[in-house]
Amino acid sequence: MHLQDARVLLTGATGGIGHAIAEAFAARGAQLVLTGRRADVLEDLAGRLGGRALAADLSDPDGARDLLGRAGRVDIVVANAALPASGAVPELSVEDIDRMLDVNLRAPVVMARLAAEAMISRRSGHLVFISSLMGKTASGGAALYSASKFGMRGFALALREDLQPYGVGVTTVFPGFIRDAGMFARTGVRLPRGVGTRTPRDVARAVVRAVDRNPAEIDVAPLGLRLGAMVGGVAPTLSAIVQRRAGGDRITAEMAVTQRSAR
Repeated sequence: MHLQDARVLLTGATGGIGHAIAEAFAARGAQLVLTGRRADVLEDLAGRLGGRALAADLSDPDGARDLLGRAGRVDIVVANAALPASGAVPELSVEDIDRMLDVNLRAPVVMARLAAEAMISRRSGHLVFISSLMGKTASGGAALYSASKFGMRGFALALREDLQPYGVGVTTVFPGFIRDAGMFARTGVRLPRGVGTRTPRDVARAVVRAVDRNPAEIDVAPLGLRLGAMVGGVAPTLSAIVQRRAGGDRITAEMAVTQRSAR
């Protein structure tokens, strides 16, 4: 669909990846509605890009519905907000679990439901879900995060089929390790030699391409990680063995420690 003057609702806009996505849409002439929990950061970004800032807490059960009501008409929704949801399940409280699932899965589903109703009537629109390669292959120490991202993938694929007859597109973007900004970058965890990364701008380009071309899925990761995700989908036991031998358990354990305060 055309991006010039299209109204884009972007969640998680206060983070570095959200900034990159907002800048990419603004460069194409889109009108931005930027959301997140940090109002001061949103206002600065909206002022710089000419968008509208709407502070929102998607962990609130009514947060997604309230946000869509305040946003007004939107042509494109980019569900980018997420919590790390890292750590072994026995370490998480029930309250932690509820909050992680509310932000990572329930809020995108509710926003899609509410936005799709108007998009169907206009026979135009696009929904973009920012998932993770951990939504294609699971790793120890991140069961809840993988659950939310696997769930998002299944929801998006089925929703795509439901909305296709009405001219509404649905795409899921699967970043791998993203440097410079985002959940992984903030941990400071060092990857094994040979494990590559991508940048926030790479994610942003993928999101814009999703709206331009309407593919079902886009991976944002080096070839090795993309192949690893494919193996994880068809041979999960083999994938788990390979990940352990490559130091995957160390990476997820270190990430869980550094992300504990962000849950």
